[in-house]
Amino acid sequence: MIARWLAPLALGLFAALLAWHVTLAQMPYALMRLATARVAAAGGVNRMTHAPLVTAKSRAIVRPSPDLLYSSCPFDLAGGPVLIEVPAIAAPYWSLSVFDARTDTAFVRNVRAAPTGVRVALLGTGQQAPAGYVAVRPEGGRGIALLRVLIDRTHDFGMIDKVRRAARCEVAAQR
Repeated sequence: MIARWLAPLALGLFAALLAWHVTLAQMPYALMRLATARVAAAGGVNRMTHAPLVTAKSRAIVRPSPDLLYSSCPFDLAGGPVLIEVPAIAAPYWSLSVFDARTDTAFVRNVRAAPTGVRVALLGTGQQAPAGYVAVRPEGGRGIALLRVLIDRTHDFGMIDKVRRAARCEVAAQR
């Protein structure tokens, strides 16, 4: 009697393990597609969107920090390399992070590593970075670049915001 149930039980266990594995493997991609769609709704793809100051209702993806200014660029490399430029921002701290299609961090620079700003070329297979740009090859060709700028009361907020809004993200062919 037990032998009769072993095969269906083993098949059920195999199916459950397979479904669990597929879910774990695909969940990061699904989450990034959702996040990219939400961020792109604010300003489009391959464009830097500069969010206003955080309020209690700010919740595009997660609850943001009220101590940070956010700019984001959902990118898609299908149209060619995407160039990101962040000028030197006179804030206590800023960072640019690039997250790939799997939600992994593909690139990070901050004010300490790049005090004069940063120029990044997001590249697909076979593409080359223009001179003066750091080459980054994000997995999956899609993702989000996120600029975060720390604000405090001892620095000129208006100037920090103006320089942050000078950060750009665009397809290389558009230049």
